[in-house]
Amino acid sequence: MELLFAVLGGIICGAVAHVVLPWRSTRGQLLAPAVGGVTAAVLWEALTWAGWRYDGTWIWVVALVGAFAVPLAVEWLLGRRRTAQDEDWFETVRSRGGRPA
Repeated sequence: MELLFAVLGGIICGAVAHVVLPWRSTRGQLLAPAVGGVTAAVLWEALTWAGWRYDGTWIWVVALVGAFAVPLAVEWLLGRRRTAQDEDWFETVRSRGGRPA
């Protein structure tokens, strides 16, 4: 049952990461919540296998902070990369007089 709550918290953290960062129009709306949920599940399971107790504070802190940090990094990198690629493509089309390859 705690895994379910950890994943739900990860989804919420991912949704917050999507809203906080710019470039929302360059990536999908469900990407960050999905990455947050998966990150929270993987961290939770890894920490329980490592012997951390379900009712401990640190397992929640690590799982939820990781579930916020990983989607934040993924969305930051994807947003910058997509913006740079779009600018390169627009410059290429402009230099060819509006005719794409």
